[in-house]
Amino acid sequence: SVKAGEIMALIGPNGAGKSTMFNLISGVSPPTSGSVRFRGEEIAGLTSREIARRGMSRTFQHVRLLPTMTVLENVAIGAHLRGRHGVMAASFRLERAEEARLLAEAARQIEHVGLAEHMFDQAGSLALGKQRIVEIARALASDPCLLLLDEPAAGLRYLEKQALAGLLRKLRGEGMGILLVEHDMDFVMGLADRVVVMEFGKKIAEGLPEHVQNDPAVVEAYLGGVD
Repeated sequence: SVKAGEIMALIGPNGAGKSTMFNLISGVSPPTSGSVRFRGEEIAGLTSREIARRGMSRTFQHVRLLPTMTVLENVAIGAHLRGRHGVMAASFRLERAEEARLLAEAARQIEHVGLAEHMFDQAGSLALGKQRIVEIARALASDPCLLLLDEPAAGLRYLEKQALAGLLRKLRGEGMGILLVEHDMDFVMGLADRVVVMEFGKKIAEGLPEHVQNDPAVVEAYLGGVD
């Protein structure tokens, strides 16, 4: 379980089941058995949109922005999840007042993540680090209490990782629960409050980063037993 105001990292070797776990939690893939509970409610079998409306939002391993649309328009897609009529109604301007409200919310989230100067730039023109932050802004626009991030630091340069870590710490300080899958161990160990290690779909360790890092089972599974 992930607590409010906590960053939990899910790590493990390739094929451990991390992305599958993310997809099951967020409703991208339906579970064949077991239970998924969120805020005291069983959510296994709900669609990803239904789960998002309950306060969970996620990003994906590969950037999923619409490159020729502005940053504001991309983030507004996330804000549409909060609307009464959804994306299609807003797209056809059936509720102009609501559309204006959602665009204002998108702008607020862009400012919140520190990208106000890029609000009207095409999303595809931004560097990868900023594109990932746009995706986080889009996820925040649906007003979640739990944020799932799938390899947010992948492909980023050092300063981009530092900016990302700073944003995630800020969100944690505001009470956001964050669950992330990440392969960059330096990034994870310097950021996460708690680390869960998976191997072949099972949890083999959980605890503080410094404890997990020295766990013999983790060294064997994740590092292949290399000293």
